[in-house]
Amino acid sequence: MNKHDIIENLSKFPYSKDDYWIITGAAMVLYGIKESTSDIDMGCTTSMANHLEQAGYFYKITEAGRRCFKVGDCIEIFENWINDTVTEVDGIPVISIQGLLEMKKELGREKDIEDIIKIQEYMEKVSIV
Repeated sequence: MNKHDIIENLSKFPYSKDDYWIITGAAMVLYGIKESTSDIDMGCTTSMANHLEQAGYFYKITEAGRRCFKVGDCIEIFENWINDTVTEVDGIPVISIQGLLEMKKELGREKDIEDIIKIQEYMEKVSIV
């Protein structure tokens, strides 16, 4: 899924931009740090998570105790998963670069370690250090 695909999917997303933000791989694509990702991960407010639950979306509880919803084929939404702040990229709410870096460090998987390097290179390139 490239940047255009992400924006297209989000244009059909029926919830307020005030209640969610894009995180992890999709955030990297929106920032231009990498070309594509396999899905769209989001953080959301408790209010939105309550609406998703009431609407009947399947969810599981993460190790951190957050609800995680699967919406459609390509969207996963994590209740209150945010590090740092939210900013906008092309009118879309996205986790800050610093928050993205912290999330990737927190996850610590092999693919996240590769992403950390890409994020740090991006931060140096655009002078966010």
